[in-house]
Amino acid sequence: MLTTTLSDFRKDIRRYLDMVTNRFETLIINRGKNSGVVIMSLEEYNALKATQHELSSRKNEQRLDSAIEKLRAGSGKSRKLVDE
Repeated sequence: MLTTTLSDFRKDIRRYLDMVTNRFETLIINRGKNSGVVIMSLEEYNALKATQHELSSRKNEQRLDSAIEKLRAGSGKSRKLVDE
């Protein structure tokens, strides 16, 4: 996680955005006391939204918990990956 000020971000915006997109860094820009902005790559944002969707209902959460428990217990199904 990177942290910077708004003025430093403006001075070197390209470098900061490259670090966010190429290194999957999260950037926090401080804007004063208890205020700031978070910048993350689109890929990271989409992953967070997908996780949020999967956990958005109790039924989805229970289904995921059940699958995790089956894998831990060794009763999950193994599938062969096929190259296309």
